[in-house]
Amino acid sequence: MPADPRNNLAEREAMFAQIYQQYHTAVFNYVYFRVGDKHLVEDLTADVFVRLVEKYDLSSRGGRPILPWLYTIARNLVIDHQRRKKRVQWSSLESVHLATPATATGQAVQERLTSECLSRALGYLNEEQRRVILLKFIERRKNAEIAQVLGKSEGAVKALQHRALRALRMALNKEQCYEG
Repeated sequence: MPADPRNNLAEREAMFAQIYQQYHTAVFNYVYFRVGDKHLVEDLTADVFVRLVEKYDLSSRGGRPILPWLYTIARNLVIDHQRRKKRVQWSSLESVHLATPATATGQAVQERLTSECLSRALGYLNEEQRRVILLKFIERRKNAEIAQVLGKSEGAVKALQHRALRALRMALNKEQCYEG
């Protein structure tokens, strides 16, 4: 029978290190698309994992997945931050394009404009629609994973994606920056 990580500090530290490595990028991206300021995102992301360590109780987890809990912690920290600042700020999606630098200035400008337009259009969606769009198309998660994160069935996730994409298409048309 494996040792209980609560009884062995080294095993507990290794468990948290593995959780951090596995989920840091997902949590960082989740916070980034809601806050935008890289330094603030780094702080809030770190706070998510600090709260995880503080509140984690192996016996109460009952084998439930950890990512939905991390998203909930992140969401609450972002809401708390926004309440303190009394403003909601959506960041541009340029970070998606920064990973693959444009080879031509014209292409870079077009990508920037597209990112800004998409960011404005996401502002028309409700929180649940934004979450499903980010999870599916930015984080490239499968519907089963999204269902687990959102606490919905896969069928409900597909329906939500369909509604979110329809709302996003209408928002892009309203912003008049989508050709197609």
